[in-house]
Amino acid sequence: MARYPEFAGKVLVATGGASLIVEALARQFVDNGGRVVLGDLQDEFAEQLVSSLGGSGRFVRTDVTSDGDLDDLLAAAVKDFGGVDYVVSAHTTFACGQLDTTRENWRTSLDVNVASAAMLVERAVPLMQQRGGGAAVLVTSVSGKASQPNRIVYPVTKAALLGLNRNLSQALAPLGIRINSVSPGWTWSRNIERRYGTREHADSFAGEFHSIRRMADPEEIADAICYLCSEGASFITGADLAVDGGYSALGPEALGQPYEKFPAINP
Repeated sequence: MARYPEFAGKVLVATGGASLIVEALARQFVDNGGRVVLGDLQDEFAEQLVSSLGGSGRFVRTDVTSDGDLDDLLAAAVKDFGGVDYVVSAHTTFACGQLDTTRENWRTSLDVNVASAAMLVERAVPLMQQRGGGAAVLVTSVSGKASQPNRIVYPVTKAALLGLNRNLSQALAPLGIRINSVSPGWTWSRNIERRYGTREHADSFAGEFHSIRRMADPEEIADAICYLCSEGASFITGADLAVDGGYSALGPEALGQPYEKFPAINP
């Protein structure tokens, strides 16, 4: 883990607080002297996480589609820690569908994944300005950059976040606020553990899509988020950082599997 002395005394607000990525982010930020306020609708793991952060962490049950809840989340950071320096939008809904989507499916997914990310950042802007500026990070996905089988809605919302990042960067720059996005590849999570069981089995599956031949650890995504918030990224805004183990570098020939399945007749 990199060290970021500039985080000492700073305050980070993050949605998606029940995810392993945000859990890892909270630990790294606090280890560097910062304080965190996390929001999520799921609070099953909140007490244990906040307890492990000592007095440097808070959890606020948050429905990101509610502007009032977003205001309460940010207000908690001001009340308990004095302000907001960094904002990370890491919440998501994975509702997908292929040719069986509904308008309600689209409305919900776009509201949660895109509009709520925009509202979080917009509401945090005045608070970051009060602290002399700041930085924001949107957690997007490799799903927003490439077609994937059996998925339509979720990838489209992640692609929209890339556009949101670009356009917000221009609007926020004169205010002293940078914004960037991180596009993780397949990353170990509670959702993946439920679907695929062991990490070994999940890596065997996801390794087919990554040059590094495994999925990411949550800490590796958290590392990238910390970097984009840090002074080392002071001239980076409107950019997307792919933390995907080579996923986005692969083309249709992937990792050579077709050559193994269909060897040349005359090699």
